Amino acid sequence: MLNSQTAESVVDHALSLVADFAELFVEKNETNVVSTLSDEVQSVESGINFGVGLRLVYGSKVLYGYTNKTDQEELLRITSVLAAKDLRDPVSTLKSFNFNQIPDIHPASKILSVDAETESKIAYLMAADRAARATGEQISQTRGSCLQREQRVEIFNSDGLHTKDKRNYIRALLTAIASDAGEQATGSWNDGGLLGWEIEAGINPQHTGEEAARQALVNLTAKPCPSGRMPVIIGNGFGGVIFHEACGHLLETTSVAKKASVFHDQMGEMIVNPIVNAVDDGTMANEWGSINIDDEGMPTQRTQLIKDGRLTNFLVDRIGAQQTGFARSGSGRRESYKFAPASRMRNTFIEPGDASADDMIASIDKGIYATHMGGGSVQPGTGEFNFAVTEGYYIENGKVQYPVKAATLISTGPKVLKEISMIGQDFSLACGMCGSVSGAVPTTVGQATLKVDDILVGGNA
Repeated sequence: MLNSQTAESVVDHALSLVADFAELFVEKNETNVVSTLSDEVQSVESGINFGVGLRLVYGSKVLYGYTNKTDQEELLRITSVLAAKDLRDPVSTLKSFNFNQIPDIHPASKILSVDAETESKIAYLMAADRAARATGEQISQTRGSCLQREQRVEIFNSDGLHTKDKRNYIRALLTAIASDAGEQATGSWNDGGLLGWEIEAGINPQHTGEEAARQALVNLTAKPCPSGRMPVIIGNGFGGVIFHEACGHLLETTSVAKKASVFHDQMGEMIVNPIVNAVDDGTMANEWGSINIDDEGMPTQRTQLIKDGRLTNFLVDRIGAQQTGFARSGSGRRESYKFAPASRMRNTFIEPGDASADDMIASIDKGIYATHMGGGSVQPGTGEFNFAVTEGYYIENGKVQYPVKAATLISTGPKVLKEISMIGQDFSLACGMCGSVSGAVPTTVGQATLKVDDILVGGNA
């Protein structure tokens, strides 16, 4: 996408201006979004975005700029504007680019640059809508979307690295709205991955519609949730968002290097219950948060964050490695060419255990079963969080009694992990988007159903 001679000229110019490190990140991003409202197509939107990001490193200082032009004069101008004007003599020389083609371990066939498959996506969303509304008259409306993206990146840097990657993302979502006597409730289901529209062969619009409607109807009849400290069972899949937000971010060198993480000085120590094993893995084939290389050009890898309760690794990008001394983990990610990379999660999850959900329920006198989690807020420095439960049930005397609404879970990441006493076998993953200093990137969360012995539940009963 960028002429190698142009890239060499720009990087060489940056080094002549005494930069310790220089990098060019070239990106072409093509998107297609199909949106529906019940049985009508609301919009079909497509677009292409292209640009070049330029990063210069001077000691501990990082300078970043970007443009959508590829001509050499413009890139040299931006380099000069960014460059620090000090009196040092150049300490680095450009190494010849050595193109490195990374194997694609996430193959895709029905990709956006070949065919947007618009009619097929519309048919899928229409079928999901029919399945949802067939569950009963209380389903008043659905909202559906199919997002497909094809991202091509090319990276050059002063270490002589030249590499390319292509990433194909797909995500299909349906939200159902249930109404009765002036009350409304919602439910949703989505599937996604790092592949093309061939995902259609492995997803079922009937299941998507029925599951979204089921959640909405359950929430429509839910009773107010009791509040107070109590044991809580957190469901599999998207339940892993609590680990992601309240603990995962504290293991990124973005916060570790600033000592803004409570774990910054606890490497090798027991930080959670010994039954907890946590992983961040970018190599899982065709998963939503996977990558072949990170946005600094390093091949991705599997990183064991916590082993038997002990902290074993951080998530480390180039600058994080420079600041902390820990080895890079292929975790440098960014939303687009408009952002400098930072250490970020990929597919982050708690590994399964050997307990059963039935045993967890039977062990609780009074508590909550949070089968589906929603969004919330987190204080990055402490891990303090407040998360909404989108589908939950009250447990009493070891049995599920009735659905509850307006429940929230309140605690800190370090504390809630120490309260985990049982982990199930029903491991699953779920798609999400994660926002941080380098923008929003696709990430996967996951876990099996697990039990937290003590957590503050907010409710309105």
